[in-house]
Amino acid sequence: MSSNLPRRSFLMNLVASGAALFTMANAFAAKVEANDPQALALGYVPEASKADTKKFPKYAAGQKCGSCQLYQGGSADHGACALFAGKEVMAAGWCSAYQKKAG
Repeated sequence: MSSNLPRRSFLMNLVASGAALFTMANAFAAKVEANDPQALALGYVPEASKADTKKFPKYAAGQKCGSCQLYQGGSADHGACALFAGKEVMAAGWCSAYQKKAG
């Protein structure tokens, strides 16, 4: 009678390793820099209170990436945004594409 235990252990370790690698890769994802051309065009700032209200009068106190429809989440302080593929924005940041999340 053969045992499937070694194969099962291998598969469980493989899945756990893959999850760990995915988590580590997300932890080191590139952040959007304020001098990035797309960030400049959208008025992105890593801290919403520093938004240029003369150039972007749409900004209102309390608007932050973390409460925007385009924010796809991540860690508590940064996450992916639909506008910046492969990069993360600060949850406390802001840009002119801000749209309050529904609900």
